[in-house]
Amino acid sequence: MVTTAVTPEPAPAPVSSIGRVFGALFNPKPTFESIVQRPSWVVPLLLMLVISVAVTAVFGQRVGWRGFMERQDANNARLQKQMEQMTAEQRQQMIDNQTKFAPVVTYVAVVLFTFLGAVVVAAVLLGVFNLTAGSKIGFSTSLGIVAYSWMPYLVGGLLGLLILFIKDPSTIDIEHLVASNPGAFLSDSSPKWMISLLTSLDIFTLWVLILQAIGFSATNPKKLSFGKAFGTIFAVWIIYVLVKVGFAAAFS
Repeated sequence: MVTTAVTPEPAPAPVSSIGRVFGALFNPKPTFESIVQRPSWVVPLLLMLVISVAVTAVFGQRVGWRGFMERQDANNARLQKQMEQMTAEQRQQMIDNQTKFAPVVTYVAVVLFTFLGAVVVAAVLLGVFNLTAGSKIGFSTSLGIVAYSWMPYLVGGLLGLLILFIKDPSTIDIEHLVASNPGAFLSDSSPKWMISLLTSLDIFTLWVLILQAIGFSATNPKKLSFGKAFGTIFAVWIIYVLVKVGFAAAFS
């Protein structure tokens, strides 16, 4: 009896971090399977940081922060009541200070949100899946999935940069730079809770949730289907949106 040796198939070549960035957008299933096997997260978060800083810098040069702060103040009912008690010089000084510190605060917020935000989301989803689905996901794996699932926001940032260069600066709204959600079409006088709610219904956010579901389902395909993963992530996101809308309603 002649036996035939079975030659094992060669292991797939490792995908670079930049390859994973494109893969997460255009070929997510095998890309996230690769991320689960060899987690990484630095490159996508750095790219997010670079694009966010670029958008902030270009906005400051092309549009300017003064008009943005004046608009924010005009839509803040509580601040308007305080400003009524101020002299013209005091109001002018307040706007000057806001305009001066707005870019600094924005840059700090961008850095904190990019890295701390990814850590928080990864920790929350790690806990949820390990508790509800009996998964044994490591933190580096969860962080890698979250980091690469954010790549649609990178696409949104690049579109935002393009808009900053081609659109009339006087018509640019930095809070809705890319009109990818219904909130972008509401007037400033709309209720704050409604703006918060409709802004949450974002095309890029839905894309991110789908990618996260693909990523976490890849950690244990036998126990965690895409549908179950998406349902869990969607429920967590709904809770976040409700809290955010509640705060907007309470403090507007």
